[in-house]
Formats: sequence, structure tokens, C-alpha cells
Amino acid sequence: MHALHDTWVMSKRSLRHTVRSMDTIITVAAMPIAFMLLFVYVFGSALQTSSGSVKYIDFITPGIVIMTVISGIAYAALRLNNDMTNGIINRFRSMPIAPSSILGGHAVSSVLSNLFSVLLVLLVSFLAGFRPGAGLTAWLTFCGILLLFTIATTWLAIVFGLLAKSAEGAGAFSYILMLLIFLSSAFIPANSMSSALQVFADNQPMTPIVETMRSLLVDGNTGPKVWIAVAWCVALLIASYLLALRIYRTKTS
Repeated sequence: MHALHDTWVMSKRSLRHTVRSMDTIITVAAMPIAFMLLFVYVFGSALQTSSGSVKYIDFITPGIVIMTVISGIAYAALRLNNDMTNGIINRFRSMPIAPSSILGGHAVSSVLSNLFSVLLVLLVSFLAGFRPGAGLTAWLTFCGILLLFTIATTWLAIVFGLLAKSAEGAGAFSYILMLLIFLSSAFIPANSMSSALQVFADNQPMTPIVETMRSLLVDGNTGPKVWIAVAWCVALLIASYLLALRIYRTKTS
């Protein structure tokens, strides 16, 4: 209970920094919203889904949600790196607080702020014509996978925040994840790509995650790749969490 209390205190500290800089959340949400409007209203008529029966706004919204999370976790890496390079972490370690609360606070605040950004993006998508066919169970499953993905990628951001030697380097890793989104089935069906790109898209984590979330929102069921999507998220979470703890202990010992 003491560790949980300290984690929440550290989370509130990080959230206060975010609230005082609301342009961060607006920026995180603005880029995915801009991409969504660009693809729907500029390229939407030229891009066709595989079945032709799914509206393009419904097709790309899950990918835009994933893009929002990836945009947001870069700021988690940036804030943690600032604490590391400015000596704030050493000051915290001299206080009677649970050691786990330092990284945990950054993780919790990042998850909460990213979910708020996702909510903003979904609201705009509804205004743009997004009409999901999901029921309550499908929405709850969608939220569960979204939460798992957000937590997993947040811990990945923490790893890079600990490793980077500068604030610029801390957030640069998100471009790699952003590239994976564009090389997945987030914006066009994988079967419309060249054979080499299709093989890559089918065997990287973003495609099963996006397709599972799309199936939940559009069709109301999990689809055939749900366990692959969950496995990718769980594997990423475990690997990132253990690596973050190891790097943190090494740097603060």
C-alpha cells in the first residue's frame, strides 16, 4: 500500500506537468487527427478497402488510435530523460519513497494522458462520420486491448528515456513505431501491397493489433488474430518492463 501511494503521488506530479502544458496533449492528438482528416477527405476516395463494404473512416480509425498512443509515449520518454539528466531522480532516491514509484509514476501518468488523447481523437472521428457496430462487450474488449498496448509501449518509452543521452534522442524511437504503422494494414489492406511488403506487414506487431481492434469496432467480434495481438502486447510489456528495471538499477547504483 505504501508503494501504491508513492506511485500515485509521483503520477500526480507528472500529470501536473502535463496539465500545465496542455499543448502537449493537444499536439499529441492533433497530428493523428490531421492524418485522419487528410486520409479520409483527400485520399479516401482513391483508397479502397478489401471488401469495399467498410467506410474508409471506419477502416482507418483503429490505426489512428494506435498512432495517437505512439505519439504520446514519446513525451513519457522525454520527461523521464529530463529527470535523469537534471538530477531529479537522485533527489527522489534520497527521499523515503518506494523506489518502484519513480518509474511507476511516469508510467501511470503517461497511460492516463494517452488515454485522454485517444478519447479526443475518437470524438473527432465520430464527428467525421465514424460509426462503429460494436456492442458493449466488443467496446470493453477494445478498451482492454488498447490499455494493454498503451501500457506495453509506455514501458518501451521508459526504456528509451533511460538509455538516451539527450531529450531529442529519448523521443526519436517513436518514429520507428510510426513507420511500422504505415507499413501495416492501418491505412490500406495488406493484400493490396507488394508481395515483399505484404510479408513484412503480416509478420509485424501493428497489423494484428490494428486488425483486431478494427474487427471489434466494425464487426463486433475479436477476429482471427486476437491472440496474436495480445501475445505481441504481453511480450512487449514483459520485455520492456524487465529491461527498464535493469537499466534503471544500473544507472542509479
